[in-house]
Amino acid sequence: MFTNRVLAIATMHQKEDAIQPILELNIGCKCILPSNFNSDELGTFSGEIERFNDPIETARKKCNLAMELTNTDIAIASEGSFGPHPSYFFSYADDEFLVLIDKKNELEIVVRELSLETNFNADYVTDEKELMAFALKVKFPSHGLILRKSADEPIDIYKGITDWHDLILKFNLLKEKYSKVYVETDMRAMYNPTRMEVIRKLTLKLVDKINSICPNCSTPGFGITEVKEGLPCSYCKFPTRSIKSHIYSCEKCDFTEEKQFPNGKKFEDPMYCDICNP
Repeated sequence: MFTNRVLAIATMHQKEDAIQPILELNIGCKCILPSNFNSDELGTFSGEIERFNDPIETARKKCNLAMELTNTDIAIASEGSFGPHPSYFFSYADDEFLVLIDKKNELEIVVRELSLETNFNADYVTDEKELMAFALKVKFPSHGLILRKSADEPIDIYKGITDWHDLILKFNLLKEKYSKVYVETDMRAMYNPTRMEVIRKLTLKLVDKINSICPNCSTPGFGITEVKEGLPCSYCKFPTRSIKSHIYSCEKCDFTEEKQFPNGKKFEDPMYCDICNP
């Protein structure tokens, strides 16, 4: 379905470094980048422009813009959000989506990766010692930083800082004007190798989903859309919160299929049972 077709990667932050080699090798397309593409119009991490849509809808808009600019009928875009992990409340997470839209075949394939692998962080610093401690904690200078007046005001912003001398210089420029400076990780992909690796893993996940074919209509993208808990305890047989089955769905014909025991076991250890080990 994708062999020898021209696919537009909707990015201005060098995400092609993670996406292009995997797609060209595994699905046989030829990847191109749209010129004059500006995804910042849909929102920025640093807040100068607010993102009004959810990540999937934002990625869709990126795809449509890229196809318009390149006169192609297939495109891919990623969109990430950063904040506390929904289950591990004291850890930050990268919630990354990858959307492929194929207008020719009226197909959309979406994959998601909720990863604890992120350096996302921010804080106020008042001197160079605090600044340097924060920078080392978030993998600077291999990972970029942003300095600005405050968390809530998108003014006096310095982005993409990847040099110690530049970091100290810009910090002192802001420190002369304000009593404290807000420092945050630059989450744009080209300044964040950890995020780029998550996007790479997500692209591999997309390839796996493309290679999963609907048994009803043979359309690619037959993937997991629902997870059912309830794997019974091996001792008391009470349903646990462990996964019992996956529901697969086709986005083309709406065919669904339930696959039992995806983790290769029919019973859960009693240590994970709310009855046996409350």
